[in-house]
Amino acid sequence: QMCIRDRNNALKSVELLAPAKDFQSAVAAVDYGADAVYIGGAKFGARYAAGNSAGEIARVVEYAHRYGVRVHATLNTLIYDDELEAAGRQARELIAAGVDELIVQDMALRMCIRDRCGFARVILERALSLGEIRDICAATAAEVECFVHGAICVGYSGRCFLSRSVSDRSGNRGACSQPCRLTYDLTDGRGRTYIAGKHLLSVRDLNLSAHIGELLDAGVTSFKIEGRLKDVGYIKNIVAYY
Repeated sequence: QMCIRDRNNALKSVELLAPAKDFQSAVAAVDYGADAVYIGGAKFGARYAAGNSAGEIARVVEYAHRYGVRVHATLNTLIYDDELEAAGRQARELIAAGVDELIVQDMALRMCIRDRCGFARVILERALSLGEIRDICAATAAEVECFVHGAICVGYSGRCFLSRSVSDRSGNRGACSQPCRLTYDLTDGRGRTYIAGKHLLSVRDLNLSAHIGELLDAGVTSFKIEGRLKDVGYIKNIVAYY
């Protein structure tokens, strides 16, 4: 794993963080060079279709730790009051399975696992400018994690309400219908069509591979690849490239 020195000349490790839909994807990420993987538990992850049992995650941990790769488990949906007990139980199961970190969004989880809870890292929203990233890194002693590749969320990452506004599926509950990635027509109030059948909201994937040096200089230490629903071929190619 690569290390750099920060503005105080202290050594800080740099991490390539890869997505894993399941055990097979996690193995691919490890084999092709990831320093860490992130994977969802059975529930309460922002990709409900990429859930895994605690036993399956224990298998991932055993394989990853064999090669010095860390495992982050996602509990990053908003949680309703009547789900707190189950969410806390799952958090403890994941910790018992050996994961190194939990990725959370809802601060209510602090009430469930307060005896072993502490924040070591913040995850940045995907739409931040380089200047904003630099300011955040300068203002915190926490590690800073930044998306560098994959789908762009046109709403605020983790706080997008577009899916829930047009369907009964909420991205904040792990069930985004991804309407921003569909094709649309651009029309005016008179019914005239200027553009037809194009990806007008999410026009391309994020690719910051040419800007890694700038992000390192800004203070980012974890470089995150999006894609817990992507196939193994994507994981192998993108992880190996970075």
